[in-house]
Amino acid sequence: MMNCNGQTREPVVRPATQAGSFYERDPRILSKEVDSLLARHASDGTYENVAALIVPHAGYYFSGNVAASAYMTLDPKKSYKRIFLLGPSHHEWLNGASVNSEVDEYATPLGKVKVDRETARQLIEADSVFSYFEEAHDREHCLEVQLPFLQRFFTVHSSLYPKEVPPIVPIIISTNDYTKLKRMAEVLKPWFNDENLFIISSDFSHYPSYADACKVDAKTGEAVASGDVKKFITTIEDNARSGIRNLATSACGGFPIITLMLMLDSQYQVKHLLYQNSGDIDNHDPNRVVGYHSFAVIRGGEKEFSLTDEEKRVLKEIAYKSIKDSLDGKRISIFNSQFSILNQKCGAFVSLHKHGHLRGCIGHFGEDVPLHEVVAEMARSAAFGDPRFQPVTRDELDNLDIEISVLTPMRRIQSLDEFQLHKHGIYIRKGYRSGTFLPQVSDEVNWTKEEFVGHCSQDKAGLGWDGWRDAELYVYEAIVF
Repeated sequence: MMNCNGQTREPVVRPATQAGSFYERDPRILSKEVDSLLARHASDGTYENVAALIVPHAGYYFSGNVAASAYMTLDPKKSYKRIFLLGPSHHEWLNGASVNSEVDEYATPLGKVKVDRETARQLIEADSVFSYFEEAHDREHCLEVQLPFLQRFFTVHSSLYPKEVPPIVPIIISTNDYTKLKRMAEVLKPWFNDENLFIISSDFSHYPSYADACKVDAKTGEAVASGDVKKFITTIEDNARSGIRNLATSACGGFPIITLMLMLDSQYQVKHLLYQNSGDIDNHDPNRVVGYHSFAVIRGGEKEFSLTDEEKRVLKEIAYKSIKDSLDGKRISIFNSQFSILNQKCGAFVSLHKHGHLRGCIGHFGEDVPLHEVVAEMARSAAFGDPRFQPVTRDELDNLDIEISVLTPMRRIQSLDEFQLHKHGIYIRKGYRSGTFLPQVSDEVNWTKEEFVGHCSQDKAGLGWDGWRDAELYVYEAIVF
């Protein structure tokens, strides 16, 4: 390798600190062990579009079978550009994330795995929530134990040539600050695409009895499989308050799991693969076990998003009731829908008109809140929080026309050739700056496609007329009713 002065240097290697404890030190024995574990799941079936795996990180004797069930879902014909490894810190509190940008390779008894230092550095430069803290990596086992599985999978089970593990981006996450986890997800999401694989390292219940572990892990596993980050967080909190004896945690990798779930939208499905706990392997102490789940996150492609007339009617009622409740001094009502699509996370704008004139318009451009909640909140904000207008009064309520624009899930594009004027809205993001134009804006102006994007970049995102050219571009559609 060469340094910035053009001089050759020896690669910086992170040694295999866990060989001989979490897994075998002898490469021949290790290869046989991992191959045997993977072979148990050779007939389980694979998925074409695995975006992420959630795998345990205990010693192979206890959790190796569950980990292997995840790795064998990978399509042996699939090529990945890089692999993001996300895991928790067992030794250091970071209140953020540490990206190992300072080593060139990770060593195991089976050889060395390259580190994508350039991507690691880009993460650190993108947001201060990412940094490099050497002590977070030097003794940490949660990422290292994944490497022999990757090495044997890509050298034995992959049909690609040359057979080698794609470069890794090692990330240790250690913070319970939800805002910071959300920032991590926002920075990572552009890389959460078909080119890359994300591997989340986590064990589950720690140290309850066998029976309690089965109950707790079932609840936690259901929450993960739902893909609903709020449900997962609530479940973890409920488990902590449950009074279950010796339950130290119900997911030691909860923070990395939250980060992953914050990147999911309707295009992804979480598949539960296998559950075991240490009591299933060695019943020496059934009163103190650790739980292990495996999951595969499948990218299902862009799904058709539509609303029936009845679903639209219900959303209009929710918007109206939200405004009326506020005028009556009530909180927003809890809504229980028989329509599953109203629980889907997507963005929406609510516009109010009175006698044909705009009376308020507020929207939420995100995919982190169920649709019925977004509509209720945005209706209330449009009526009472749009700074361009005085708050709506009770006398006006029955004279308001409510228009709702439900935004379909965003899809990143690489070229304006993928953007269709009058059909797509555009969302532009670069760093902390972002802006959007709804699809119907193009019906109100006489702009070309380039002018539409240029105005959004300049007027909405504050990036200048040509700022969109090196920014992230996303398209979406709007269902207006």
